[in-house]
Amino acid sequence: MRVAAVLAVATLGLVACSGTASPPPSSPSGAPSPSSATPSSTAAPSAGPSPALTGWTTYHGDAARTGSVAAAAPVQALRVVRSTRLDGAVYAQPVAAPGPGGQVTIAATENDTVHALREGQTVWSTRLGSPVPASALPCGNIDPLGITGTPVVDPAAGVVYVAAELNNPIRHELVALDTRTGAVRWRRSVDPPGAQPRYEQQRAALALAGGRVWVALGGLYGDCGPYLGKVVGVRTDGTGALAVHQVPTTREAGIWAPSGPAVGPQGHLFVAVGNGEATSGAWDGSDSILELDTSARVVSSFAPADWAQENAQDLDLGSMGPGLLPGRLVVAAGRGGDVYVLRQGDLGGIGRPLAHTSGCAAYGGGAAASGDGGTTIAFLPCRDGVAAFRIASTGAISKVWQADGAVAGSPVVVGSTVLAIDQDGGRLVALDAGTGRQRASVDVDELSRFATPMVTGSSVVLGTMTGVTEISLSR
Repeated sequence: MRVAAVLAVATLGLVACSGTASPPPSSPSGAPSPSSATPSSTAAPSAGPSPALTGWTTYHGDAARTGSVAAAAPVQALRVVRSTRLDGAVYAQPVAAPGPGGQVTIAATENDTVHALREGQTVWSTRLGSPVPASALPCGNIDPLGITGTPVVDPAAGVVYVAAELNNPIRHELVALDTRTGAVRWRRSVDPPGAQPRYEQQRAALALAGGRVWVALGGLYGDCGPYLGKVVGVRTDGTGALAVHQVPTTREAGIWAPSGPAVGPQGHLFVAVGNGEATSGAWDGSDSILELDTSARVVSSFAPADWAQENAQDLDLGSMGPGLLPGRLVVAAGRGGDVYVLRQGDLGGIGRPLAHTSGCAAYGGGAAASGDGGTTIAFLPCRDGVAAFRIASTGAISKVWQADGAVAGSPVVVGSTVLAIDQDGGRLVALDAGTGRQRASVDVDELSRFATPMVTGSSVVLGTMTGVTEISLSR
């Protein structure tokens, strides 16, 4: 099988949006100041920084969440170059941004600090406030709870946007920082009127579309309290009203998959919604894939025919974000074990996917690359091992291979190699994209369940429970 990068570039229009009224952005003058403190780092010899931006400015490298880059030769060996200790765990995928003197890696921690790094050294770091201790929350599994969702970078504007969970009072703020200095340009709340921030968590990656930054919210681990899933859009200058879609259910229906909203060619957002409380009667908008326009209005939707039973058993679609494929296709999977192929613009309504198969209870974010004969290969983070599915232009889908069960992390593709973490052993593993056979592996520091590598040149950067680790890809 030939595997190369899928080119999927979203059109990010500057369409003015309206929505729920909200307070004006806070003044940057009251924000914590950037710091130049350098974290401890264990470094090996380095070839020097990359001169150009890699383009990995958002989760999985592009707005469609394909997680795929071209490479001339397969990866044959992995080697840890350096491990850099930061001030907290890094759950978010690192991203690349233009910094002073060239590209920097942006890593955000659960201590509510954003770091810009180059070769393990701090270029700048900015503390945004105090994170929320687990003792202040009714449930959850991250302690403390600070920045969890992957930031998004606008390289032309020199801005990185991050969503921080903050304490006293518990709240969620979107913050825009200058990528060259770390200075806060603006910050504002993304908790619309009626929100329950104590019970809500921001885990999904941020997205840029329609002149807005999009932030999705779900619940804490344990699904406690009166939370409601929602997607909130803020203008890129921080002003104006919020654009909000809140799932019309009585409780739950979190939008929490780590890959976050995927953005299509029209600037439409595609999100996965978790289980709601309804287990009978009319569909409540939960357990679904939604297509939203740049005003956060629902354009089309899909829910499995057995959505009510999936809600009752907590086997919903919310655990993996949708991936966008060539030919305006969408691939989606969740905890129930089914994989669906949908069509952008008409996702199919209730129980009418373009095609579907079974064999993958998925958690995290998938990747995609081109295969033989005009097909696309989707690599999905199945609970019992990363699996490859061949998808035809008609939507027809079939499983190609599945990796060993522990290699179940959210994958990325480098040429003919799939990279994913071993969730049991704390390793990064390189798989042959055509067969699933393991080519190489390397031990890494302790990792979170959804740790996903950022590809930068001939190496990857991986967030860990103590900071970040850079790993070289030898061919």
